[in-house]
Amino acid sequence: MKKILSSIINTLKKTLSSGDQEKYEKEFDICTQEAMNGDSDAQFNLGNVYYNGEGVKQNIIKAVDWFTKAAEQGHSSAQYNLALIYDNGEGIEQDKIKAINWYTKAAEQGISSAQYNLGFMYNNGDGIEQDKQKAVYWYTKAAEHDHINAQYNLALMYDEGDGVEQDIQKAIELYTKSAELGQSDAQYNLAVIYDEGDGVEQDKQKAIYWYTKAAEQGNPEAQYNLAFKYDEGDGIKQDKLKAIFWYTKSAEQGYFRAQNNLGFIYGHGEGVEPDNQKSVYWYTKAAEQGASEAQFNLAIRYHKGEDVKPDNQKAVYWFTQAAEQGYLNAQFHLALMYYYGEGIKIDKEKAAFWFIKASEQDYSDAQSILALMYFNGDGVEMDKKKAEYWYTKAAEQGDLTAQHNLAAMYDSGDGVEIDKKKAVYWFTEAAAQGNPYSQYNLAVMYNEGDGVEQNKSLAKEYFKQSCYLGFELACEELRK
Repeated sequence: MKKILSSIINTLKKTLSSGDQEKYEKEFDICTQEAMNGDSDAQFNLGNVYYNGEGVKQNIIKAVDWFTKAAEQGHSSAQYNLALIYDNGEGIEQDKIKAINWYTKAAEQGISSAQYNLGFMYNNGDGIEQDKQKAVYWYTKAAEHDHINAQYNLALMYDEGDGVEQDIQKAIELYTKSAELGQSDAQYNLAVIYDEGDGVEQDKQKAIYWYTKAAEQGNPEAQYNLAFKYDEGDGIKQDKLKAIFWYTKSAEQGYFRAQNNLGFIYGHGEGVEPDNQKSVYWYTKAAEQGASEAQFNLAIRYHKGEDVKPDNQKAVYWFTQAAEQGYLNAQFHLALMYYYGEGIKIDKEKAAFWFIKASEQDYSDAQSILALMYFNGDGVEMDKKKAEYWYTKAAEQGDLTAQHNLAAMYDSGDGVEIDKKKAVYWFTEAAAQGNPYSQYNLAVMYNEGDGVEQNKSLAKEYFKQSCYLGFELACEELRK
């Protein structure tokens, strides 16, 4: 009976494609009769006919009815199809419980797609309580049938120690199986593993091989990483044109890092003729996706009129977008614009806000300016202790102005207790960097023995250094 039925179904399809409606209807009637007589294969095939609308009007309800009849007789493919329909709520009310029930029955009969879907649902708690161990169980069953997505998802779990004990070697084994069968995400992850030497000996050639495989399948991250390899000549001969090719492929799929790099490449003419229009285009694409580096780069161009007409409103907008994401340089530039009123109204409070944000990220230039604002009560309430704090932070990072001003505070006791030792220390640090005022003050201290042991010879040397840098008071001391 099953062999005859198979012949009938094949005849149905051939008849349908030939356009012989009368013959098709005859064969269809035979198939229907067999289904009504309880043949599960006929019921399954009739379900497919109604599901796909093959020669009849598509009818999901009738498809479900016939799939159910076959499924209840243990037809594994019907069980899987029925589960899929309930899972997606396709033409009927979605019912995850029924989906899981039928996936389980099909999975227990070895249907790898059912095993994978069941693993996915347990892994994500989709319609059922999350159960990582069951997810691993069913992913493993499907993976043993070479289900590439099951192999990949199981590899991820071993890679991250998610639901199982972390096992990088097991992850690599599964990634490799999935990658060799063409799963692009597995190819990408395998490339990253070889690229970074994570659990294996670093192998740039294998990394590039798998990046290429994934890139050729349209994986945007692989395309970006492959482009970067060509761009930097990392493990492969540098080739700017190939870099641009793969950056473009990735960027066209919306990958913001590739878009940002293209903006830079076209802006600086790296491997191509400079193209300001393309540079701004790609920076904008990346910026609109929230890429803070691209937002900053775009803001700089609008602020300075590089590649575009100067537009400080757009500059402030993009600086703000990047700054709000914590992008340090954007915070500092935005603070400067508000502080000096560069194309916008001066707003010292906003300037202080962004200087503080940048200072908290240890940006010494911001710390030095913020300290000065607290020292003078400029846009903030005067607070000499905060001035000392931020000057110290900047000075410790080598900021020359902060070192000099901090030394001056300790020397005069302006807002802090006089501390000649600290004054000499910071004047010396600033003097070594060529600050003529610190050199002069240090010369005076050594000349008079103020806070240090008197040393006329050393004082003279500091006067010379300060004079050489154009500080007239130092020159006058030398002429005495």
